[in-house]
Amino acid sequence: MTLSIQEMEKRIVRYGDLQPCKTAFIDAHTPGSDQKENFTIIGCGVSESPDQHVHISETPGFNIGAAGQPPKCCNSLHTHRTAEVFFVLSGRWRFFWGQHGDAGEVVLEPGDLIDIPTQVFRGFENIGTDYGMIMAVLGGDDAGGGVLWAPHVIEAAKAHGLILAENGQLYDTKKGQVLPDGLQSMPLLTDEQLLELPELPASAVVPRFIARNLDMRARADAKPTKVLSGDPEALIIDKPGFTIDFVTEKTISTVDAQLQGRHQILMISQGHWKVTWQHDGETVQVVLAVGDTCAIPPELVYQIKPAMTGEAGLFRVCNTDDPAGPTLL
Repeated sequence: MTLSIQEMEKRIVRYGDLQPCKTAFIDAHTPGSDQKENFTIIGCGVSESPDQHVHISETPGFNIGAAGQPPKCCNSLHTHRTAEVFFVLSGRWRFFWGQHGDAGEVVLEPGDLIDIPTQVFRGFENIGTDYGMIMAVLGGDDAGGGVLWAPHVIEAAKAHGLILAENGQLYDTKKGQVLPDGLQSMPLLTDEQLLELPELPASAVVPRFIARNLDMRARADAKPTKVLSGDPEALIIDKPGFTIDFVTEKTISTVDAQLQGRHQILMISQGHWKVTWQHDGETVQVVLAVGDTCAIPPELVYQIKPAMTGEAGLFRVCNTDDPAGPTLL
């Protein structure tokens, strides 16, 4: 298989070209959460707004998205039926979980990664001093409909004019919108349903579902670090329908043997990277920078290497034959 540079560029979403949506979720009007921006990079994501821009609609078995937030901006408590994995691109972030957000918490720095267990209520807040960005991998081709909000989040949103319908779409009463005839609002989770959701202490989440950048980099010497997979050598052992490896400037020589038949998504976390391949008998290349996302199609033989000296890092996400969830607890 081969691609022209023009064809490859259509499979790259540049950080500077990301188009945010400020009305993506039910808490878009709720004070403290009303300044966040949502980005859908690959796939339909979980946005509840028709205003959401999708950069690449074709899904490789999972979705790629991002959240950008100014300091002290919080993403409200919600849960998913499939995987939700984040890595910090910039800023300093507090992740917290539990029905009321008090079951446990952890602070992540740039390059750190967290695999939040399915069906656990989670939220996150930028606790840094500047605008921050976290990148997300969501399990399954169709991640829509997989998000459930804590009851108090839905009630607070309604008080500020937003109603979530049972079809997963938002209606803004401040704009005069009303639920169409025959369509009901999203029912709140019952007390019985809430009791079925796990409330995990930090001691159960932090050791098993978090990979620190320094640990990933320390392991990525002779070969890429297995960050998330069903392999017992992985830092996070889980089978959410995709694997995640971490590649540095020291491990590029081991990346040439490709995973044939698998989609590979390159997400740049540090430095600049050259992606090269053969087209019409010639070597062609594109350069990726921090925050860029590149969807490598199956069967394309390519090479990657840093474009300049110094530390460099990227996450490589590949689809598997495993189902999209739930998380292995």
